[in-house]
Amino acid sequence: MKNPLLAFNDKGIYCAQADVYLDPWKPVNNAIITHGHADHSRWGHKQYITHHMNVPIIKHRLGNIIVTGKEWGETFTINGVTFSLHPAGHIIGSSQVRVEYKGEVWVFTGDYKTEDDGISTAYEVVKCHTFITENTFGLPAFKWLPQVEVMNDINNWWAQNKAEGKTSILFGYTLGKAQRLLKYLDPNIGQIYTHGAVENMTEVLRSMVDFPPTIRITKETKKEVFPGSMVLAPPSAHGTVWIRKMTPYVTGSASGWMAFRGARRRRAIDKGFVLSDHCDWQGLLESIQATGAEKIICTHGYSDIFSTYLREKGYDARTEHTQYEGDENEIAEAKDDETENKEAL
Repeated sequence: MKNPLLAFNDKGIYCAQADVYLDPWKPVNNAIITHGHADHSRWGHKQYITHHMNVPIIKHRLGNIIVTGKEWGETFTINGVTFSLHPAGHIIGSSQVRVEYKGEVWVFTGDYKTEDDGISTAYEVVKCHTFITENTFGLPAFKWLPQVEVMNDINNWWAQNKAEGKTSILFGYTLGKAQRLLKYLDPNIGQIYTHGAVENMTEVLRSMVDFPPTIRITKETKKEVFPGSMVLAPPSAHGTVWIRKMTPYVTGSASGWMAFRGARRRRAIDKGFVLSDHCDWQGLLESIQATGAEKIICTHGYSDIFSTYLREKGYDARTEHTQYEGDENEIAEAKDDETENKEAL
């Protein structure tokens, strides 16, 4: 493709006409950020632009940065290129970036999901000529159940554990997944306790979402309070000394990877719940069709398999390498919460 509107280089996704990067992984002057996960919002850029709901999130994670918040659909022009942010439905404040120049329109999704989770602004279809899509779960094997069914299973699991006098420890990623779980946990069953990393991020988001009450776990928290309670923690806390005082406990994990047989066993988890903040196979295909795009660029995830399938269906599809790891990557999550985990443990 000659002089594409967006190009992939060693720093990120670059719009040369505007001298702006989208979710760059190396320090740049001007960065448009889709959402707050660490593989998409990194420290070191001179200026950040993102949705206003994402501003407190990335300030919490990155510290003292220069950042401008935008509204959904608000257009801003840089050297003739028009940009706007549109809901991605991935987590709170997550955006797709629409880029238009001389009638040509590209959309970069960042990470996204099409199911409305009730806490993130629901995904919006944005018409375009070229669509840059993640493929975290780009295999036919991934097919999600409705959120309400999964959360009913989680609450029933908690109630059963309580009846047996056990603590329920549920692992979910600190930004996004943990708050999605918290929103729909039934506080009538028992008390909800949180790992420090989860509580720190939830405190940032409480002004945006009506969450059930929680209690932060500290060194002073007595082990006697845990039986029958729910504990929300990041996957990186699993297997640490932190959970020993919660004995007897049962562990659960909420992740798209729980759809794979053996995933629960490999991670030494007692119960797996298939709940993802990314599209499943059908969600990816339906999203692409809805955009009307003819050219599809596949990034992180099962990009080779997915792009091959798209070409068989008549799309002009290709892959591009990025440094996005996906928030359901345990290594990325552990790095993301390293500081907060040290404080909590």
